[in-house]
Amino acid sequence: EAMLTVLAEAMPPTITPEMIPAMRGAVIPGMPTPSEILEAAGLVARDVTIPGYEGDDIVVLHHGDDPTGVLGVPGLLAPDGGSGGAIGADIHGKNHHVAGSFAQHVRWLDLLTADGEVHRVGPEQDPDLFWATAGGMGLTGVILRAQVQMKRIETSRCLVDTDRTPDLDSLMTLLSETDHLYEYSVAWIDTLAKGKRMGRSVVTRGRFATLDELPAKRRSDPLGYHQSVKVGVPDVFPPGLLNLATVAAFNELWYRKAPKRKRDQLQSIPTFFHPLDAVGGWNRIYGPRGFVQYQVTVPFGQEEAMRELLDRLSSFGTASFLAVLKRFGPGNPGMLSYPSPGWTLALDIPVMKGLAGLLDSLDEVVLAAEGRTYLAKDSRVRPETFATMYPRLEEFRAVRKRVDPDGVFTSDLARRLSL
Repeated sequence: EAMLTVLAEAMPPTITPEMIPAMRGAVIPGMPTPSEILEAAGLVARDVTIPGYEGDDIVVLHHGDDPTGVLGVPGLLAPDGGSGGAIGADIHGKNHHVAGSFAQHVRWLDLLTADGEVHRVGPEQDPDLFWATAGGMGLTGVILRAQVQMKRIETSRCLVDTDRTPDLDSLMTLLSETDHLYEYSVAWIDTLAKGKRMGRSVVTRGRFATLDELPAKRRSDPLGYHQSVKVGVPDVFPPGLLNLATVAAFNELWYRKAPKRKRDQLQSIPTFFHPLDAVGGWNRIYGPRGFVQYQVTVPFGQEEAMRELLDRLSSFGTASFLAVLKRFGPGNPGMLSYPSPGWTLALDIPVMKGLAGLLDSLDEVVLAAEGRTYLAKDSRVRPETFATMYPRLEEFRAVRKRVDPDGVFTSDLARRLSL
């Protein structure tokens, strides 16, 4: 298996003001070039790109003249994400149900702590500090380097199956009974659908195609990868354009255009993993007030809690066209790592009147179901709610106090939640 050593920056891939470090006069180390940081034993790198650099996800390594595709795991980093943030937020992908989260593929990392010392830690080297750093939102120090286990692929194309489900019950049944057949799986949900249609979805699942599964014309460049922006959103987007009527129309179109059942469709990496990135500045669609990202998980056996979440969302009338549901596999030893076995729902919700009260009410449902919210997307959860959701919080605080007793590394998020 190929090992890739990459430089890692301290910020998570999803940035909110809550996460920005609040260090006076802080200096973040400069980013070296990929050629300065790549270490792959027995391999020579040519035209190498690193996940998190220039929006590329494929690293092409050469052993002699034989190219080998190497894919970042789990899933793919977003084009504006970096490896350090992936560790700090312990990100997950469409393949968590089979591959776990990002930290489970990290062999070791070099951590610059508050005393100015660099510590090499990993699952076998000071595991407490490693698992406090994984999902620790940058509060244990600055990640300088990390060695990550990669996944070999033969092509940059995905074989994708699509299914359209009419309601939440059929969606959960489909995922529960057949997710184990797929490496990557995710469902888009229409959050405005009510009654018998509540939870109707478009499910896309797949794996990477092998060389012999490509059309003959594509086999000459099987690892070719092109990230392109097809259309851009203007800097000034009319705030009233995104409303219940327009989002309902979009959701109806998105649902109807999806095939009821389609198998083995070849798709590019951007199309399958990052479809929104084809729209430059897509976040501007939400207007000058912006939007809030909200992601929660509830354990298996708490399906009624997920139904209650969707019912409250549809009743409130949130004009959200980006809502996805996935199944998580087993968690890891990370003290603040988010994924745990169950259902995870991720939403982008426009800022609107009454939103704070809605999110508080959703938190109550999640808390009653013994679920949790995702720190990397949080900017408002209450400290007492968070402490109940993460029972290992005191362990994290103890490790943080050991390596940073004066609280040199901090953030608005850390202060609000007393991390």
